[in-house]
Amino acid sequence: MEEVKKDQSATSRRSFLKTTAVAASAFMIVPRHVLGGKGFLAPSDKLVIAGIGVGGKGQSDIKSFYDSGKAEIAFLCDVHDSRAAQSVKAFPKAKYYKDWREMFDKESKNFDAVSVSTPDHNHAVQTLAAMQLGKHVYVQKPLTHDIYEARALTAAAKKYKVVTQMGNQGASNDGPRQMKEWYDAGLIGDVHTVYAWTDRPVWPQGIPWSANKAQVPADLDWDLWLGTAPYKDYVSKLVPFNWRGWWDYGTGALGDMGCHLLEAPFSVLNLKYASEVQASVGSVYVDEFKRGYFPDSCPPSSHVTLKFPKTNKTKGDVTVHWMDGGIQPERPEELQANETFGDGGNGTLFIGTKGKMMSETYSANPKLLPLSRNKDIKVAQKFARVSGGANGHYKQWIEAAIAGYGKQEVSSPFEIAGPLTEALLMANLAIRGVDVQRKNAEGKISYPGRNIKLLWDNDQMKVTNLDDVNQFVKREYRKGWTLGI
Repeated sequence: MEEVKKDQSATSRRSFLKTTAVAASAFMIVPRHVLGGKGFLAPSDKLVIAGIGVGGKGQSDIKSFYDSGKAEIAFLCDVHDSRAAQSVKAFPKAKYYKDWREMFDKESKNFDAVSVSTPDHNHAVQTLAAMQLGKHVYVQKPLTHDIYEARALTAAAKKYKVVTQMGNQGASNDGPRQMKEWYDAGLIGDVHTVYAWTDRPVWPQGIPWSANKAQVPADLDWDLWLGTAPYKDYVSKLVPFNWRGWWDYGTGALGDMGCHLLEAPFSVLNLKYASEVQASVGSVYVDEFKRGYFPDSCPPSSHVTLKFPKTNKTKGDVTVHWMDGGIQPERPEELQANETFGDGGNGTLFIGTKGKMMSETYSANPKLLPLSRNKDIKVAQKFARVSGGANGHYKQWIEAAIAGYGKQEVSSPFEIAGPLTEALLMANLAIRGVDVQRKNAEGKISYPGRNIKLLWDNDQMKVTNLDDVNQFVKREYRKGWTLGI
């Protein structure tokens, strides 16, 4: 009965998507657009920001906005008071909310933009609601939990004409621009294969859900934290970090690091949507010859192979390999025995017809192979750099939002971040497909998603040869929650 009441409450409060209430708080910061209409710059020339999820990464996000000197942190929202405590202390004038829907309902006229730094499963509902209110949005990677959500947000950015940015800071680094200049100059020929790898996960994966429910912390609103996800009893060591390894909330190592490591291949090669994908995953054995079955948890490691159709930057299809859990590709023969591959734990390798190049996390420190080639590179700068590189990612969005939609470029707008996120989530379809079970009339279990290649219909947003995984393209939200489209 308690859950039903909460669902009814959630349903009624969703009315903010249809109506915008007049702010009733005694505390008020009047944003630029209220003072002088669309495109008006206030004397302070600052963007007024509301933050959703202001602990952990959210804390560093809003600090980075503030440190730009061009942002006012006016509102803070978090379901977990103790996690938000440092942000509340840092911005004592900012009004604090626990429920982002209440904040939107009461304060929507009092801020210009929204920062979303919550678990993956709630990104889309929070971001789209902000966009529908005409707010510029900065959203942590991955952009969404589901492919359908990513496609919806990509379309919404154009429809609502707001400035968008995904939080893959490496998109603003010099690295992708440097590699584009090298590639366009023909230094490595035509790229046909890319490898990206990470030492993530650095949280538990390939494990069963805990059977021991724990006491919900007094300062945590567990129902709000769950948001769109199915209701489950609270268990320890899920919040605030280990949710990443559970499909109901996170997107695994791909969601955590894929946007950082695959941004450069997308940028350099103009990759868009993959056409096919296959995956193998690390196995967990619970007894002799008895493989564990934990479909709710991401696997401990994986190797995914994606094929991308020819682009205006390639002569043919491009094969992209993703590896996580510490798995790495074979070291290039051009690297000396003691030279570091990527940054050690993470990296990206481009293989072309005339050479190779690699980079580290955030597309940092790009290098041609062999490393001796980097001594005498003479390629003119072609692409403007972002001031501050990865750290400038925040200020870049703020300045673009102040200028207004379409006036200034950002490094990872949803038109770019959406397809990038979709590719990662499509890779996850193949990973999740490994655990798809079928039972025949005799009760014998088979695994039709193992050892096959999934074929993707991009227009229809579905896998054409294994319908079982299409349930993950667009998940069903918990009662009381909707994407609002």
